[in-house]
Amino acid sequence: MLKATVLSLALAMPVAAAAQGTQIDLGGAAQDTSAPVSVDADQLSVDQAAGTATFTGNVRVLQGALRMAAGEVRVEYGASQGEITALHATGGVTLANDTLAAEGHEASYTISSGQVVMAGDVVLTQGPSTIAGNRLTIDLASGTGRMEGRVQTLFQPGTRQ
Repeated sequence: MLKATVLSLALAMPVAAAAQGTQIDLGGAAQDTSAPVSVDADQLSVDQAAGTATFTGNVRVLQGALRMAAGEVRVEYGASQGEITALHATGGVTLANDTLAAEGHEASYTISSGQVVMAGDVVLTQGPSTIAGNRLTIDLASGTGRMEGRVQTLFQPGTRQ
C-alpha cells in the first residue's frame, strides 16, 4: 500500500531528475554490521548440509536500528557456529531504519560487507523525497547508495538527499 501511494505521488508530480544511475547520500543509513541479527517468522526450515535456514510467513529481521520485513528470508550461515553471512529476502521486501524506508520485490544483504542490494520496482523514501528505480545498492558502513535502472526522483525544496 505504501509503495503504491509513494509511487503514485512520484509519478503524478513533475519528476525533478531522471537518469540511468544516481548516487545517493543516505545519511542516517550507516549501520553497525557487527550487531546481533534477530529473525522471527511463522515457519522455519533448516538445511544443515547447505548451511541455510529459510524463514517463511511474516518474516521480521532486526539488526540494531535496521528492520527488514518480507514473505520469505533465506539465511546463509558461515563456518563458525551461529555466524550469519547473508540474508536473501523475497516476497515484498521492506527495509527501514529511523531515517529511510525502501521497498522492492527482493533483497540480498551480505553481512560482512554491509551491502544490501534491492531489486524489482524499488522505491526509496527519505523524509518527503522519493527515488524509484529497478535496483538499489546500499553500503550500510558508509551510509551511501546507488539507484539504477530508469531512475525517477522527486525532491522536495529545502530537503537534502
